[in-house]
Amino acid sequence: MNIILNKKIITTFIIIPIIIIVTISFSLYLTTGDQQRDIIQDLRFIRDNTQGLIKNTERTIGVPLDAKISDNNFQVEEYIVGLNTPTSIKFLENNILILEKNTGKVRLIKNGILQSSPILDVAVSYHNEQGLLGIAVIKPHVFLYYTESDKDGGESIGNHIYKYDWIDEKLTNPKLIAKLPSKSLWHNGGKLASNMDGDLFAVIGDQTPTGSTLDKYRVLQNTPQGDIDDTSAIFKIDTEGKILQPMLSENPTENYYAIGIRNSFGLAIDPITGNLWDTENGMTNYDEINLVEPKFNSGWVQIMGPASEDQITSLPSFENFIYSDPEFSWERPTVPTDLIFPTSTQFEKYHNTLFVADCLGNIYKFTLNSDRTGFVLQTPHLTDLTANMIIDDNGNQVLEPLDEILFGTGFGCITDLEFGPDGFLYVSSLSENTIYKIGPT
Repeated sequence: MNIILNKKIITTFIIIPIIIIVTISFSLYLTTGDQQRDIIQDLRFIRDNTQGLIKNTERTIGVPLDAKISDNNFQVEEYIVGLNTPTSIKFLENNILILEKNTGKVRLIKNGILQSSPILDVAVSYHNEQGLLGIAVIKPHVFLYYTESDKDGGESIGNHIYKYDWIDEKLTNPKLIAKLPSKSLWHNGGKLASNMDGDLFAVIGDQTPTGSTLDKYRVLQNTPQGDIDDTSAIFKIDTEGKILQPMLSENPTENYYAIGIRNSFGLAIDPITGNLWDTENGMTNYDEINLVEPKFNSGWVQIMGPASEDQITSLPSFENFIYSDPEFSWERPTVPTDLIFPTSTQFEKYHNTLFVADCLGNIYKFTLNSDRTGFVLQTPHLTDLTANMIIDDNGNQVLEPLDEILFGTGFGCITDLEFGPDGFLYVSSLSENTIYKIGPT
């Protein structure tokens, strides 16, 4: 029996992947441009469609989870496997809605079981950072942010936000409420958040490929040239008003809650203060966590991370938007994504904490100060609120130790954090195609 099982494991995990990799590598060698992009996408689909089987096999034979929690009072389990590039999750009563980035499908978990048929399927352009990206709930409505196309994988029409009615476990009566640009495969943002007053917030990145020269950026990225084009911004959206498209309005900037954002995969509302927070991704250095006050200027393309006096002085003035330093920075990018304030009874010890995830598999815990506008850290090298680069004993450049702020590791590329009605923390992983569940031991 063990011999048969070992042969199956070798075939599933070694021989088949080698054949696939060799075949696709040869295909990539023979093609260029869009053909290469399509082949890489096909490879991702193969991975996504087999990952659930692999994970189930691993658990059956006793392979331990990579995901770990540093606090021994909590444990993690795989809740749902076999998804396809999940980006965002949201609870509606005891149901969970899951967005799949590349398929454009909204999946439903009912009574702990992933339903076989999606409750909605929209056509998306899914290349690189495009796709079905964000969800928010303001009952009885559900809001979706996605890169719309006339067919899955087709050319982008735009990054659009739709409002749906939630009736009998179905999303019906779609209404377009915001039209944002999609001029690039990169930096489409896509996160949505809502506050206690029923306000909806959305974020979009700079829509500019990494490594672009300074003349390719525009005024909303703090340069003197270019037009107002609805990029690098956080919007506060009137969900009952006209379709939002600020650059075509008489006074575009009144629609911007914040500007100067390179790209973001995370928005959160503090349930105690009502303050908005975001994460922001740097280019080659300095990722950020920001408290986002109204009319906040995050500083990109001139500033990432803590600014010097010269940088602040030279930052172009743009109407009444005000720059402030991030509340925390990583000198080496870790790709921070979602963030959330724990409020459940099960996480009572973390009620004065902000959880932040990243795309390297980590969940961080930041203790808030008394007015919940910043962090209080005890480790001496973190009291400057920056994870700096240092030289280790082997002469390598590494980030300073982050033990104080690490809550979890090994989750893959985390895209969403959400507390359920049961008080447990649910974690969506894009790379693992899995929803994890964290709760007390």
